[in-house]
Amino acid sequence: MNYLAHAYLSFGIPEITVGNLISDFVKGKKKLDYPAGIQRGIVLHRAIDSFTDTHDATRRAKTFFREAYGLYAGPLTDIIYDHFLANDPVIFPLMDGGLQAFAQKTYRQVESRREVFPERFAHVFHYMQTQDWLSNYVRREAVVNSFAGLSRRAAYMGDTRRAGQLFETHYDDLEACYRDFFPDVREFALRTLQER
Repeated sequence: MNYLAHAYLSFGIPEITVGNLISDFVKGKKKLDYPAGIQRGIVLHRAIDSFTDTHDATRRAKTFFREAYGLYAGPLTDIIYDHFLANDPVIFPLMDGGLQAFAQKTYRQVESRREVFPERFAHVFHYMQTQDWLSNYVRREAVVNSFAGLSRRAAYMGDTRRAGQLFETHYDDLEACYRDFFPDVREFALRTLQER
């Protein structure tokens, strides 16, 4: 999953949200350097990623990108899931203020714990907040821009124009994968939090 989904699957708990969002920047046992609540968020993030990677719907979604992008099919699918989450007619319309309000609340929660940011996340968070990545996932062009951003960070991914074409061509099928997947990951994340 990508940033919006990890924020949403933190269920509004500030320490969990911070841990969930910084997790990719915290390697191995470095998680033990953080307060207990943030550690729980880091562990939750890793559990969500494992669940996502092995879910049948995610495996189906990756097939649309695997031939052209190999192992990068997973990160492309993560970005696409955030797009469908941002546009989910059930989730954000039911929240006070919708997606925009959720995004701003998330930025405030994370910003208030800036002192624990890994250095690389501090750089990423600056752009996430100033460019409002969480709300922008609603737009298809923002998804394509995220593909390009992924390519800049990935050593062997190459040009992402084809990924944008595949996203448009298989849009309905990818949305069906999201719909099959997201209720399961939400239930899994809730259960994981309750167990720890």
